[in-house]
Amino acid sequence: MKNSLFRYLCLAVALVSCNFAGAQQKANYQLAEKFRLLEQNPIDKYSTEVRPTFINDTDCFYYSFTTREGKKYYYVNPKKKEKRLLFDTDELLSKIAVYTKKAYSSADPHLSFTFMKDNETIRIDLDRGLYTYNIHTKELKQLDEKPTYKTGDPYWMKYSPDSLYFLYASKDNLYFVGNPKKGQDTIPVQLTTDGMPDYTFNREDEGKMEGRFGAESAHWIPGSHRFYAVREDNRKVRDLWVINSLSKPSPELITYKAELAGDKNVTQYELLLGDIDKREVKKVDINRWPDQYIDVLYASKDGKRLYFQRYNRTWNQSDICEVDVETGKVRVVIHEENKPYLDYQMRNVSFLNDGKEILFRSERNGWGHYYLYDTATGNLKNQLTDGTWVAGPVAQIDTIGRKMYFYGYGREKGIDPYYYILYEAHLDRPNALRLLTPENASHEVSISPSCRYLVDSYSTVSQEPVNVVRNRNGKVIMTLEKPDLQPVYEMGWKAPERFKVKAADGVTDLYGVMWKPADFDSTKVYPIISNVYPGPFFEYVPTRFTINDVYNTRLAQLGFIVITVGHRGGTPMRGKAYHTYGYNNMRDYPLADDKYAIEQLAARYPFIDATKVGIYGHSGGGFMS
Repeated sequence: MKNSLFRYLCLAVALVSCNFAGAQQKANYQLAEKFRLLEQNPIDKYSTEVRPTFINDTDCFYYSFTTREGKKYYYVNPKKKEKRLLFDTDELLSKIAVYTKKAYSSADPHLSFTFMKDNETIRIDLDRGLYTYNIHTKELKQLDEKPTYKTGDPYWMKYSPDSLYFLYASKDNLYFVGNPKKGQDTIPVQLTTDGMPDYTFNREDEGKMEGRFGAESAHWIPGSHRFYAVREDNRKVRDLWVINSLSKPSPELITYKAELAGDKNVTQYELLLGDIDKREVKKVDINRWPDQYIDVLYASKDGKRLYFQRYNRTWNQSDICEVDVETGKVRVVIHEENKPYLDYQMRNVSFLNDGKEILFRSERNGWGHYYLYDTATGNLKNQLTDGTWVAGPVAQIDTIGRKMYFYGYGREKGIDPYYYILYEAHLDRPNALRLLTPENASHEVSISPSCRYLVDSYSTVSQEPVNVVRNRNGKVIMTLEKPDLQPVYEMGWKAPERFKVKAADGVTDLYGVMWKPADFDSTKVYPIISNVYPGPFFEYVPTRFTINDVYNTRLAQLGFIVITVGHRGGTPMRGKAYHTYGYNNMRDYPLADDKYAIEQLAARYPFIDATKVGIYGHSGGGFMS
């Protein structure tokens, strides 16, 4: 709420400043109100992108798509290049009505269904009745059974793999108890005795309360009665305070723990291994650096190995370590050092073949790339990607075919470096890449279980989504639904425009988006408002098509040109030199970048009045404003 309030205050100051800067056009409140209510308009519910659900483990899939004709469900068999209605909604509902004696509207059917193992029969749950429907024969059958809706066990019941025991926390300590449904002893057994406030297995609001609570940091190890837990020690961390002025009958002082930059005492982490059969919990010696951070990444399916990553306090070194669950012995598999800091935001560690291989993303050469390690030896087996571009999130790993599918940025000349482009890499051959989505747009791809087919939805801020099916080579073999956007255009909506300018250094390219009023007149002059965020890790600059981006569209309708632009230091999508630019320096250069961007746009477009400028933003954007 604090950030939101600050954001609106900054915006208000900007608008007032523009108002007193000189005579200007009147604000078009009617147009702004029309677009403010866009999310309440049915057209905002119309589909633009296909989101497939693959049927069990097959390459066939279904999806729903909403247009002015209502919500329809489609079935696709990419091997046969077949697309058809999964069912006629009106016809299906009329068959169900025979049993229920009720009428149903196809405009909003609220159908809940799943595919059965034969991949052609769906099981429907509607109006507290169960039915089966064959998508080929169109035969509907009512089932004798009634749907059962599991309420589930209390959240604090964390069952062992064989369901014989569950872990829980109480008064800062860890306990387990037998499951009476499995004939086990229900007398609680206390596993730890050293728990206390700020050194606890309970949540902060549960430490002093009676009863059983969820041990959120404790997790069972597969196939065993062993578990691991990460416990935080905040006993020496400084106290800070706030006043709850709304507390009744009088304001209340609230104390909480907080780490501040430069503090001597910060949170300490410990890794514990527990064994229910032995009634014991032991600390694992994980220490390498003072004030380190740890994340548990993976537990092997045989229950023998646990993997975690630790970082030093300055966040420029890390280890991926293996723990022998039986002995507690720790072995470093991968050591990484990267200055001024490791890119945590796009960190990716994948364990293949139950941990026998580790796929690891690193910026060691200045660009984010993937490296495959042999876990047993810690040796590098292969560098999958290389070059002056960025390998981003993994979409899917095919361990049988020995391939990885991932998004990359900035590799292809002529393609916007912020667009998600899908590639295929080979796990055993260095830099053996294949481009799968060549269009100059941002792609969102769902990969079939066999990796033979790709369901791709690609768009830009000004280009409507294109929904296609590709084969494993990236060739388009089918075109799916097209968005029904005529009502959007009829209400006056106009797509924003993407632009490129230089940073204040005169060299670095910056990318942004511009919104204009629906009644834009190029012969008029408009004040400009910049929606700002300096980073790090993210640039809140859209790259995909959206009808309702909330504030920017609404502000533009009042009679403003509205922009948002990335800054140096904003994102790891542009490489290490770009995103570390703001390290230890986040105050002045983003404003310089933003100012120079506005000056360039004003020189490029005579309809921008560079003497009337406002800015607003959230979080770091509020600080910047």
